[in-house]
Amino acid sequence: MLSLQFGVVQEGINRFVDGIAGAIPRVLSGIVFLLIAAVLAKVVMAIVEVALRRALPKESDVYRQFVSTIVAAFLWFGIGLSFLSIVGLEQIAASMGTAAGFLALGVSYSLSSMIADAVAGVYLLRDPDFMPGDRVKAGDVTGTVRAIELRKTRFDDENGDTVVRSNAEIEKKWTRLDQKPETAASDGDEPPV
Repeated sequence: MLSLQFGVVQEGINRFVDGIAGAIPRVLSGIVFLLIAAVLAKVVMAIVEVALRRALPKESDVYRQFVSTIVAAFLWFGIGLSFLSIVGLEQIAASMGTAAGFLALGVSYSLSSMIADAVAGVYLLRDPDFMPGDRVKAGDVTGTVRAIELRKTRFDDENGDTVVRSNAEIEKKWTRLDQKPETAASDGDEPPV
């Protein structure tokens, strides 16, 4: 009976050692992958930041940081899922990918107004007709645009007060009040003085 128990223990130890010996190459491969991926991720993020600075030189830093953060989040999430697959945890990687999808859906639903403000902010930041210093009417506010941020815009109203409105509210309907009429010179005519 003692030899039977000893045989079971010895078999368990042998299976444990074989499992560790089989896992070492996968773990080492995963570590090498993480090191290479970290270097490549830094290179990719540097390229993204340079590309954003060149493509959007007049845009706010907040806009470029927002886009850069989104790219980095997707990049590192993909690296994490790839690492799990390399070390032999494919089912966990698949489950995490599915769970991340549901989590993203829940977060986007709960933050829908914030996301709407951010998207509207991107449009307003890129709109050449809506710039700081412009006099506009947006809803119940008439004033001068002081600052356009990612989620909100600040106005100096006619009373000298600072009014803050969400970008989604503004982007729906606003009117620029200080537009200068453009005069078109046609056939060599001089514009009126």
